[in-house]
Amino acid sequence: MTERTETNGAASAMARGVMMSPHKVRRVLDQVRGRRYEEALMILAFMPYRACEPVLKVVYSAAANAKHNLGLNKSRLFISEAKADEGPRLKRFQPRAQGRGFPIRKPTCNITIKVQESIE
Repeated sequence: MTERTETNGAASAMARGVMMSPHKVRRVLDQVRGRRYEEALMILAFMPYRACEPVLKVVYSAAANAKHNLGLNKSRLFISEAKADEGPRLKRFQPRAQGRGFPIRKPTCNITIKVQESIE
């Protein structure tokens, strides 16, 4: 995971090359976008999708970056931005009938989470 901090008081974390379709990850990110940090952790812990595990790791990392790099309080954080972009596709071949090779494209994605401290 890579880290970035920005001047507007937001900390971010990124996971690249996650072996999962971005479409499946976006389904999970739509549930946590705009929510408080603790609330997002509880939602991700109990959702039944396989995409929750890498998203949870990135949320933990973004909160740790906010605390360590910017000195923000974890209990006041909320997820300001969450996105899943398409990463490089792995190209494989599977044998099919009559000696032909059938192409298989395995998708990967890049997950980016930004957290900010709420003004409340």
